[in-house]
Amino acid sequence: MGAPVSVGVVALDPVLEAGTRTTLLACPDLAVCEPGDARVAVLTVDRLGPAELDMVRTVRTHRTCPAVVLVAGALAPGDVLHTLAAGARGLLLRREADAPRLGHAVVAAARDDCTLPPGLLEEVLDRPADPRHDGGNWSDGMLSDRERSVLRLVADGHETAEIAQRLSYSPRTVTTVVHDITQRFRLRNRAHAVAYALRAGLL
Repeated sequence: MGAPVSVGVVALDPVLEAGTRTTLLACPDLAVCEPGDARVAVLTVDRLGPAELDMVRTVRTHRTCPAVVLVAGALAPGDVLHTLAAGARGLLLRREADAPRLGHAVVAAARDDCTLPPGLLEEVLDRPADPRHDGGNWSDGMLSDRERSVLRLVADGHETAEIAQRLSYSPRTVTTVVHDITQRFRLRNRAHAVAYALRAGLL
């Protein structure tokens, strides 16, 4: 078993911060610390708006560049995509964020994997692409079948090892495929790639 993942809590409300910290302390694979020293930051909010999305971006630009897991009390339509596009690598509703689920999301984020609860994933996948969205260089011909297969499994919440096993690739191949996509389209991470592929109607 590896070293515990360092995790910090960011919240505007001290009650939300205390509750999130207590939940994280119950996770054996995590070591709770100050956000500035953490590998993963858990951002807890009531609702998602421009200020909260700015918080995600601000936390991501800290000198340690922590991965962000967002825990929200409520989400409006479209919030999932906005959160992923802002750079978050995990998203949970507060009512579902018990210690096992939150711990899993934090560990996955530390591995650069993205996790979404099935209900939120279905909302994203069922949401039609916005024709007003400028998809940049995304087009049907610019993602290979292999790239689409990998991104679909990332969108389903599978981690690198699971994707490799399902597609009969090595974990390194999966990592390379995701890296190539993020570099080609100048995206921040795999969550950002999934968000933009979904918004462009490719998945």
